[in-house]
Amino acid sequence: MSTSRSRRPYLIRAIYQWAVDNGHTPHLLVQADYPGVVVPREHVQDGRITLNISPMAIQNLGLEQEPIWFSARFSGRAFDVQVPSGAVLAIFARENGEGVVFGEVEAAPATEDGGTPPTPPEPTRPKPGRPQLRVVK
Repeated sequence: MSTSRSRRPYLIRAIYQWAVDNGHTPHLLVQADYPGVVVPREHVQDGRITLNISPMAIQNLGLEQEPIWFSARFSGRAFDVQVPSGAVLAIFARENGEGVVFGEVEAAPATEDGGTPPTPPEPTRPKPGRPQLRVVK
């Protein structure tokens, strides 16, 4: 029996792109107590947090790697957010509610001793400043 990758990260990227392409505001509903979730705890309600991930609201969105990460401002304070895709309960457009509801979190990956893994190291983020592009002939 082969194990396949979760489809959740792919669906999150697809709905995000669909929402942005249609001028909608993508939001993530996240289970805040899932292992590896880093969010401002003062904004968590009933163990969940809804995050506006529109390009106008955040910076440096990383949807291609695990965990999802970005920088945002909460009550005027900058905060680096990390969300494992397994913690995402839904991704939807604020304007019409369309999107994907996953219903429950995915099982957190277990370590060899049966426990949950420690919080992963922060992913390498692009350095601010001028892009480093070059002409390839």
